Amino acid sequence: MPILKAEKLCRHYQIAGREVAILRGIDMTVEAGEFVSIMGPSGCGKSTLLYLLGGIDAPTSGNVLLNQQDINKMDDKKKSVIRRQSIGFVFQFYNLVQNLSVEENIMLPVTMDGKKPKDYQAQLDELLDIVGLTERRTFTPRRLSGGQQQRVAIARAVILNPSLILADEPVGNLDSQSGADVMNLFRRINEEKGITIVQVTHSEKHANMGNRIIHMKDGVIEADHKVVCG
Repeated sequence: MPILKAEKLCRHYQIAGREVAILRGIDMTVEAGEFVSIMGPSGCGKSTLLYLLGGIDAPTSGNVLLNQQDINKMDDKKKSVIRRQSIGFVFQFYNLVQNLSVEENIMLPVTMDGKKPKDYQAQLDELLDIVGLTERRTFTPRRLSGGQQQRVAIARAVILNPSLILADEPVGNLDSQSGADVMNLFRRINEEKGITIVQVTHSEKHANMGNRIIHMKDGVIEADHKVVCG
């Protein structure tokens, strides 16, 4: 069964007194373990689609199924639990707490979920090693580069072992080398931990780091194909 499924997904907004259709009946599935990139011109609806898939926004019509559960039929409390435990979010802006250390930022989902940080110490140490920040675990974000801050955000998204990561232009604010490092990190997490990733990107190069690309235009899926390696 797919980990994620959108059925006839539509999203309309009221803009200047008129209704504007941003998404027009999206049907898509994502299988467990895939690394999917959503591409398309600005304004085509790709970020809107990502927010609907993560339950951050609600559709005008249609359904989003996460592990066969319709997230928009859940009450706010259950939806929050699902988002916190099953989905890791990574955004273009890192959204780190500036007065907390690297390890404290990574552990935020653990404390917010009411779990004991000591039970996640081994997971924290492993993630710090994976993202290459063991020596900077006590640093605050202002002492890190943009690429390092994004790696903290990725580790934070992974700490509770989600089944899915949703990433919106995760390297949009980074230089080319830092962007490449972050994309390699995504690929490693996908391959080694089996976490499904769906990212929005403008970059064909970064899209090809995954194994499937969805092209959008004017609120619909225009093409959907596997990445051919080598």
